[in-house]
Formats: sequence, C-alpha cells, structure tokens
Amino acid sequence: MGELTRGESGAVERLDAARMLARVERWCAINSGTRNLAGCSAMAEALADAFAALPGEVTLVEPGAAESVGADGSVAALAHGHHLRATVRPEAPVRLLLTGHLDTVYPVDHPFQTLTWREPGVLNGPGVADMKGGLALMLEALLAVEAEGARFGYDVVINSDEETGSFSSAALLAEAARGKVAALTYEPALPDGTLAGARGGTGNFSIVVRGRAAHAGRNPADGRNAVVAASALALRLHAERSPRLAVNPARIDGGGPNNVVPDLAVLRVNFRPADAGEIARAQALVERAAAEVAAVHEVSVEVHGGFNRPPKPIDAGAARLFELVRASGADLGQAIAWRDTGGVCDGNNIAACGVPVVDTMGARGGAIHSAEEYLIVDSLSERAALSAVTMLRIAEGALA
Repeated sequence: MGELTRGESGAVERLDAARMLARVERWCAINSGTRNLAGCSAMAEALADAFAALPGEVTLVEPGAAESVGADGSVAALAHGHHLRATVRPEAPVRLLLTGHLDTVYPVDHPFQTLTWREPGVLNGPGVADMKGGLALMLEALLAVEAEGARFGYDVVINSDEETGSFSSAALLAEAARGKVAALTYEPALPDGTLAGARGGTGNFSIVVRGRAAHAGRNPADGRNAVVAASALALRLHAERSPRLAVNPARIDGGGPNNVVPDLAVLRVNFRPADAGEIARAQALVERAAAEVAAVHEVSVEVHGGFNRPPKPIDAGAARLFELVRASGADLGQAIAWRDTGGVCDGNNIAACGVPVVDTMGARGGAIHSAEEYLIVDSLSERAALSAVTMLRIAEGALA
C-alpha cells in the first residue's frame, strides 16, 4: 500500500463488501435482457431506488428513437427501456461522468437465469460481471466518497441498450458528457484486473435488396435474383477487409420456394474500423458497392445503418487518466495494466465527445456473454476502492 490521504483512507474503510454482493445477487435475479422491456423496467426501478441514496436528482429518461430492419425489408420503430440518470452538484467546478448499463445479453427465455457458486469467491450468473457487479461497486464507491464529504459534481447514466449498440441512449450519453473533466465506465475488467485501452469502432448495416420474382423453370431470365445480388454485395464488401478494417457479412435474410426467383434479400454486415479514416473508407465502399451491384444485377439497393461507435484512441487526456488510475491502484496495492482491444462499448461514444474515459472500471470476471459468466467477488471491494480513490484525486485536481 502506498500513501493515501485521510479522506481516501476513510472512503476505502467505508466500503461494505456484503452490501455490494447482496446488490449483485438481488439485481441478477431480475432478467434484463435488452428486449425484455418489462425486465428492464423492473431493473431501472430497482436502480432508481438504490441510487436515491445519493444526494441530487434521480430520473428515469425516455429512450430516444431507434429503428430496426426486418427480414421482410420493412423498417419499424424499436422500443427500448428507460435509462437512469442521476445528477449531483451540477454547479460544481469539477464534474465527472460515471456510466453503466442495466441490460444483459440473456433474453427472458434464455436457460441461463440463476446464480451458482462455482467455488468459494467465484459467482456464476447472468450479468454478474457484465455489468451488475460493476453497478454495485460504482454505487458503493459513490456512497463512500459522499460520506467523506465529496465536493465534486457528477452525473450517472445507466442505459438499457448498451448490449445492442446504445442507439436509444447515444444522445443522452453525449449530453451528459458535456463539461465533464473525465469519465469512468463500469464494464468488467479482465480476470487479472487489466483495463481496456484503445478500442476500434463499429458499424452495423442492413442492406435491403429488391429484385423481381419469376418462375425458376418457365421464365427465370425475367427474374432479378435478390439473393444472388446480396451475395455479390457481401463478397465485394468482404474483399475490402484489411488489418485496419474488419468486414463481416454476417447474415442474409431472404429467399423462398425453390421454384421462385427470390425478389427480396436483406444483407447484415458489421464493420470494425481502426480509426476515422477507415470509417470514411468503409462508408464510401458501401455506397460504391451498393451502386455497382444495383446496376449489374438490375435490382434496387437500400442501405440502412451506420457507424454507431467511433474508434477510441488513447490520446494525451486518456493517457493522463490511465496513469492516474494506475497510480491510485498502486497506492491500494493493486497492479493495474491496460491493453488495446477490438471490443466496443459506451466508452467509444464518450471519448468521441472529447472526454477522457477509462471504460473497464467494473469488477474482475470473465466468460461474459456466455452461460459461464463469472464474477470474482473479492474484486467488488478492490474496484470500489480504486474508483473512490480515483474520483477523490480527480476532484483535487490530479488531471488539471
């Protein structure tokens, strides 16, 4: 352990491990798969009750507009659950943003619904690491610094759609990031505590191809095969992949009886650009390939979607924040490292607003997005202490 101030030591001593674990167990009993709107509502209400222990105002925010493209090519509004926002001391000269998500990847009918102790200190369950454990320790850290007389301001945003791209909460995150000196996001760390550094971006597209139906035996030449055209488009896009731009044509919806030339197909494609230049290249690629396929195959092509998470580089501000977190960890006896990752999260969106962010301040755990997901329970106290000390040091001007 290194040197902690009296306030830092006091905050760490106030952390209650049993209370954090109880929150995790209680919250993980609520299925809050993104599309389970009733479950997300129940989870949002539970969080609102818990975060009401903080000073300031807690509100449940209506989701923004979002849409989806169906397998039939139709575009429909996509409903989401409410997002939580807590605002404390908005007039303070130093203000932080803390973010998390209440949704999980496990639908209401998924078989993975219960908690199991894999071994002493290791809890298996839906959302234990990603990220209900992170929400539990975020709240505990805030309660601890408040008890020590915190003077900095902060907003907490917990959205209901992070696992599907944050389409209905992106505007809320951008608004909440305004004027903040730094942000902490509570995605899980790796099992050894390693943080995510730079992240690539991501974009998702649904491309609707409409051709002309015809009898496959009597007059196939009169048809315009939408599945063939969508396949040609997928191949063109995939051929442009590079070490700095991953292109994954993931699915083609469409087709029908074997004796009918299909007149509809929907191609789903994911891009992973390394930087803003690759986003521009990918956007131009989609436009060019769509026009070429439409002309060659005599079909119409409608492009829906875009790049919802920009790449997150480690700039000078982010490097200073990482160093502060590392030093705080060292003074707590925690070795903190970081490494770049291909995954994305709300940290991408926050960094794009010009706010330094560390986006893996959550619990240590692993096997997320699977029925093997687990939480290392001791990390609740470790990471809550790391958050508390980091926040107190930012409040004292460590990033100035």
